[in-house]
Amino acid sequence: MDAPYSLRRRFARVAGGGAAVLLVAVLTGCTSKPVLVPDATTAAAGPTTTTSAVNLAVPGTLAWDFTNELQPSLSGKIGLAVMPVGGDRVVAVGDWNSGPAWSSIKVPLALAALRQNPGGYTAAATAAITLSDNTAADTLWQSLGTPDTAAATVQAVLREGGDTVTTVPATRARADYSAFGQAEWSIADQLKFASKLPCLPQSESVTSLMGKISSGQRWGLGTLDGAQFKGGWGPDPSGNYLVRQFGLIPVQGGQVAIAIAAQATSGSFDEGTTMLTKISALIGKHLGELRGGAC
Repeated sequence: MDAPYSLRRRFARVAGGGAAVLLVAVLTGCTSKPVLVPDATTAAAGPTTTTSAVNLAVPGTLAWDFTNELQPSLSGKIGLAVMPVGGDRVVAVGDWNSGPAWSSIKVPLALAALRQNPGGYTAAATAAITLSDNTAADTLWQSLGTPDTAAATVQAVLREGGDTVTTVPATRARADYSAFGQAEWSIADQLKFASKLPCLPQSESVTSLMGKISSGQRWGLGTLDGAQFKGGWGPDPSGNYLVRQFGLIPVQGGQVAIAIAAQATSGSFDEGTTMLTKISALIGKHLGELRGGAC
């Protein structure tokens, strides 16, 4: 559940984040461009994984430019994680790694509801994904049964998508926000789910909607051609906004799953969206490095 725009305010520095896990760049195959692959120490890193920073990125690659050019130029914490569709190794860079899912959790929620009642909640799913409508998302949640049943059903979709860690709460941790939106979803676990999403039964009913996000929410990954994505945003108890997105981008070889997040030092929602757009612009310049996959 995303906070209304009226709650946007500027506050002191955002707390949180985690240790950076850097990307490794290597030359592969017949291409002369570096392709991003994970070092063994960073494979499938979870939210509680601690690894030593490995910085073998080649100057001019996405990993290098993110760490040495983009990140120092931004005021706040940012994170980026990448994996081919159907892959099983997470590669990540940045100093942000986990936080509330906010409305990004509406993707597995919508899939769960549409599976349970095919055709019965198409309008609600469309509004929940394309407009990030909170009332529509609540309708989907209630359609799954009791809060405990709804939480278990959405969590089962996450497990099916390869996320073995994230817990979907049944009750509200904060009275003004949905229970499901406050699920702690790390960037690594979100990426795992994204990479498996196109391979899940009936997932096209949701991924097609992720390609039709409203124009007012097409910042960040929404600026990349052919992106299927969903964002989520909201304030912590001090009013500092987290802004995050995950999605699927067409590249050579298929699709690549990407998850990004930003917490501006100012706590501003608008600055957070600007940071995601700058991350996405950098990704766009390096799409030729990335190799996609398919189910």
